[in-house]
Amino acid sequence: MKRLLIIVLAFTLGTSLKAQDTTSHKKMHHQMKDCVMMKEGKMIQMKDGKTMDLTQDVTMTDGSVVMANGSLKKKDGTTVELKNGDCVMMDGTVKQMGMKKKKDM
Repeated sequence: MKRLLIIVLAFTLGTSLKAQDTTSHKKMHHQMKDCVMMKEGKMIQMKDGKTMDLTQDVTMTDGSVVMANGSLKKKDGTTVELKNGDCVMMDGTVKQMGMKKKKDM
């Protein structure tokens, strides 16, 4: 009887830990998408799964500022013009996102 109780308890504990791991993975994946991006010559902001046009400057967590005109003023004072597909993550790092190309018909 004790053995059965231990097996059931271990199974329940293992299942609940797996559920927590999945939830934290989804949150991490979702946070990775929060950024400001140059797309087709326009600045857009992706936040909480929503995409909207960037109408005002955004300050990132490292102190750098992404401007609605498509430039990035870094914390050290240097300014960079963003190119199509450049994505500034919330921590200020710039990544090149793979842009899907339209197929010719």
